[in-house]
Amino acid sequence: MSSTLRERGTRAPGFLPPDPRVEEPYRFTPQMALRIAVLGVLAIVVFAALFFRLWALQVISGERYLEDARNNQIRSFRLLAPRGSIIDRDGAVLVSNMPGTLVQIWPAALDETPVFERDRLLRRLSQLLGVRFRKVSATVEERLETDPLTPVTVRADVSDLKAAYLMEHQSEFPGVQITETYLRRYEQGDIAAQLLGYVSEISAEQLEARAGDGYAAGDRIGQTGIEAAYDGYLRGLPGLGQVFVDALGRVTSEREFSQMPESGENVRLTLDADLQQAAEDALAYGIRLAHDQGEWAADGGALVAMHVGTGEILAMASNPSFDPSIYVGTVEQRDLRRLAARGANYPTLNRAIAGVYPPGSTFKPITALAALEEGLLAPDEIIQCTGKEVIDGQTFMNWDPYKNEPMELTTALANSCDTYFYDVALRFYQRPDSPLQRWSRKMGFGGTTGVDLGPEEKGLVPTPAWRERTFESEIDKIWTSGDSVQLAIGQGDLLVTPLQMTRAYAMIANGGKLVEPHLVKSVEEPRNEGEAPVVIRPYTPKPAQEVGIDPYALRIVQEGLYDATHAPYGTSQSVFGSFPVEIAGKTGTAEKFVRLPGFAGLRDQSWWCGYGPYTKAEIAVCAVIENGGHGGEAAAPVALQVFEHYFDVEPGSYSATIQESD
Repeated sequence: MSSTLRERGTRAPGFLPPDPRVEEPYRFTPQMALRIAVLGVLAIVVFAALFFRLWALQVISGERYLEDARNNQIRSFRLLAPRGSIIDRDGAVLVSNMPGTLVQIWPAALDETPVFERDRLLRRLSQLLGVRFRKVSATVEERLETDPLTPVTVRADVSDLKAAYLMEHQSEFPGVQITETYLRRYEQGDIAAQLLGYVSEISAEQLEARAGDGYAAGDRIGQTGIEAAYDGYLRGLPGLGQVFVDALGRVTSEREFSQMPESGENVRLTLDADLQQAAEDALAYGIRLAHDQGEWAADGGALVAMHVGTGEILAMASNPSFDPSIYVGTVEQRDLRRLAARGANYPTLNRAIAGVYPPGSTFKPITALAALEEGLLAPDEIIQCTGKEVIDGQTFMNWDPYKNEPMELTTALANSCDTYFYDVALRFYQRPDSPLQRWSRKMGFGGTTGVDLGPEEKGLVPTPAWRERTFESEIDKIWTSGDSVQLAIGQGDLLVTPLQMTRAYAMIANGGKLVEPHLVKSVEEPRNEGEAPVVIRPYTPKPAQEVGIDPYALRIVQEGLYDATHAPYGTSQSVFGSFPVEIAGKTGTAEKFVRLPGFAGLRDQSWWCGYGPYTKAEIAVCAVIENGGHGGEAAAPVALQVFEHYFDVEPGSYSATIQESD
C-alpha cells in the first residue's frame, strides 16, 4: 500500500507535501484564487459600510439622536384651568367648580407594546374605572397614529379609592397618569339646565374647526348654552409644563411649568335665580292643570320673562328639563339613551328659543297694529262679530260659536273675536304687497332675535312667494283668502318662538321699541367671596330699534290688552282681574298638528302673553303649554304665578278663578 501511495505522490505535482489521508493533495488553481479575491473585496466593502454608518451615527447625527433620546424621557402636559363661575344677576352662584381626579394614558408609552398586551392592559383599566373598553381602545389606537404624545382621558371623575389603587400598582399600568382636574358643580340643582349648558371633552371635529383658538386634544369645551356661547371667557388659560418619565411612562420628576394655569372669568347673567325657579315650577303646574282639565296630551312648554326696556331676560324656562350633572365627568351611556328616548320629549331642547309654534290669538295685536298703520282699519270702526263666517266657499268658525254683536278694535281684542279679524284679513288679502307679513317682520318675526344664546330658530312668516317656492302642486302654490285669514289669527303656516312673542309684547309695552334680548349682564374677574366684582366686559346690547308704529295705534292696542285682563268680557279677566298689579295681556289657543304615541292630529297649544304694570311696564311674560288646551285655562295661570313672584304678591291673598276662554 505504501508503494502505491508513493507512486501516486510522485504523480501529484504541487508544492504541498503528500497527505496520507487523501488520495490527492490540495491544488491552488486560478479559479480558487479568483474566488478568494472576490470574497475579500466583499468583506472589505461591508466592513467599510458598517464603519461609515457607525461614524455617521456617532459624529454626524449624534447630537440629534441624543436629543431624541432625551425627549423620549420627557412628556409635555396641559393642566386645565378652573372654569369661571356662572352667577345670576344678584350674585347667586349657578355653576361653579369642584375638584376631581383625572386618569389619563400616554399612547407613546404603549407604542412598542404588542397589540394583545396593549388590549389586555386597556381592558383591565377600563373595567377598573367603569368605562367602555372599545371607546378607550379606539381612541388610543387613533392617537398612536396621529398624536402619540397627547394623553387620552380615560375618566375624569375617579374615586379616591381607585386612584390610590392605580398609584400603588403603577408598574402594572404603564403610561397611566393620575392628576387633578376640575368638574362643574350645579349649585341650584337642575334649574335653567338648557340655557346654562354643559361641558365635555373637545371632539376631533371641533378641534379642527377651532384650531386657531388655542384648543388642544383633551381640552374641555362648552357644548351648549352659556357654557358654549361664552366658553372663551369661562375656560381660562391652561397650564403648560413637562415631566420626566421612565420606560414604562411613569412620572419620575416634579412638574415643571412653563405657563401656570389661569382661572377663567365669571359670567354674570341677567337671570334671577328665584324667578327662574318660580317659572319652572309654574310650567310644571300648568301641565298638571291641563291634565286635570282633560288635556291628556299636555307634555311640555316654555316661558320667557323679560325686562321690557332693556331686553334683559329675567327667566327662561323649558319643560321637560333634565339634570345637567349627568354631563359632569364621564357621561354614562344609559343617561344619554334616557334623554334620547321617544317618551322623554326632547328635554335638552330649549323650547323658549328653539321651539316653534303657531301663536294663535296672541298674534292678533300684531295684526291690529299692521292694519292700523296701513290705514286698513279705524280704531272706532264697528265690525260685526259672529259665530262663523263663510269666505270663498269655506266656513271659518269663531272660538265662541254663539257670538253675534258689533265690536270695535279694543273690544274685539278683549273678546278675541276671530270673525272680526277675518274681516281685517280680507282687507290685507286685497293688497298685493303683503303688508301684514312686512309689518310682522318689522316686529321681529321670521328672523332671529339676536339673543346671546343658541341655536335660535327663526320661525316662519308665510308669504305668497314662499308658497310659490315651497309647494309642488300648482293649487298649493296659490295664496288664497284662506291663507290670509289663517295668518291674521296666528294660525296656518305661521311659526314663532316664545322669545319672539315676548319681545313683541315688550315692544307694545315700551312704546314701539324692539329690544335685543340678552342673558349675560357682564363678564367679571374671579373674586373671593365678599369682594366687589371687577367688570371686564359689560354687555352692551344693540340700541333698541324704532319699529315706526304710531303712538296712537299702540295706545289703542294697549287698551285692548288691558280690557282682555280686566273687562268682564276679557278672555283672561278671571285670572288677572283681581290681581293687585294691573296686568295687560292676551290669551291664545292655536291648533297644531302633532304626533304622539297612539295619536296623530290637531291639538290646541295654550298661550298667554302680556306685561305689567300696565301704566309703567317693567316685565313682559309669555307662556305656552304644548297641547294644553285653551289659553286662559293653562297658560294664563302659569304667567300669573310668575307675576306673583316678581311683584311679591302672596298667592291666595286675592281671588283668581279660571274659566274657559280663547
